[in-house]
Amino acid sequence: MPTAPLPALESLLAGAHVVSLPMRVKFRGIMERESLLLQGPAGWGEFCPFPEYGDAEASRWLASAVEAAWQGFPAPLRQVIPVNATVPAVAAERVPEVLARFGRVDAVKVKVAEQGQTFDDDAARLAAVRSALPDAAIRVDANGCWDVPAAVRALTRLADVGLEYAEQPVATIDGLAEVRRVLRAAGTPVLIAADESVRKESDPLRVARAGAADLIVVKVAPLGGVRRALDVVAQAGLPAVVSSALDTSVGIRAGLALAAALPELPYACGLGTVSLFESDVTTDPLVADDGAIRLRDAAADAGLLEQYAATPARRDWWLARLRRVHAHLSA
Repeated sequence: MPTAPLPALESLLAGAHVVSLPMRVKFRGIMERESLLLQGPAGWGEFCPFPEYGDAEASRWLASAVEAAWQGFPAPLRQVIPVNATVPAVAAERVPEVLARFGRVDAVKVKVAEQGQTFDDDAARLAAVRSALPDAAIRVDANGCWDVPAAVRALTRLADVGLEYAEQPVATIDGLAEVRRVLRAAGTPVLIAADESVRKESDPLRVARAGAADLIVVKVAPLGGVRRALDVVAQAGLPAVVSSALDTSVGIRAGLALAAALPELPYACGLGTVSLFESDVTTDPLVADDGAIRLRDAAADAGLLEQYAATPARRDWWLARLRRVHAHLSA
């Protein structure tokens, strides 16, 4: 899968650092984000598939890290990447606090359909965002947690807030197609974006062939690297939003490389998530300034790698995972 030859395991281990970074707010159910960083001849790469992912799925994340650290990125077409703020599934009264960390923004992604919460919680969160940012583009992300009837009801009601699009409202491609069909038939102006139905499918182009989305969300690591993601976007023939997988600045650098290399970039990217961390692995974090991030490299700092080093047990867990996934890619 890597577009460059896979380095020997010893080369990966020689430049491997495992960190655990504290989060400002709970995101994806976690308050600590673990990641394995790799230093290679072209720079730094990040290997951070979530712990529940199997080795086969995680192998794409390793391919992406290898591309970044051993091959480097394609030539950019732009130097400034617009990004959205991200609001986790927090209570409505915490929305201003979360937004304040992003500075000026023109677009906001809001998490909805969180387990244990209600539609009223989502509606209050959206209303708080709209109150704080009357002119911003707002998109919601349900991570596939609604069924079709619930998605139609929720998006019909939330459309009054003014939604740019809804990301992965239901889990399946057929479900996305049905939600899109029903909303369009009712004249509800909410576009449908596919995320998991692109990055977690064995065939990431099936969502486009099924007419299940108006746009696709692409993340570098789950797709196997920048070059692989560029190919998926080109073949899908749909507008693309580049997003992150809760990466450090090292991983965000790969997302910026993808956004910089796309022929068209019609939407603000979901690459502002470093603002959700208490700290980062670089002294020059890739965070938004005036609604955008200027393209630049991200090198991990030795002092920060030491300060946020994972416990010996967690380091061993990640290195064992690296060995298994490397063997999978080598097979």
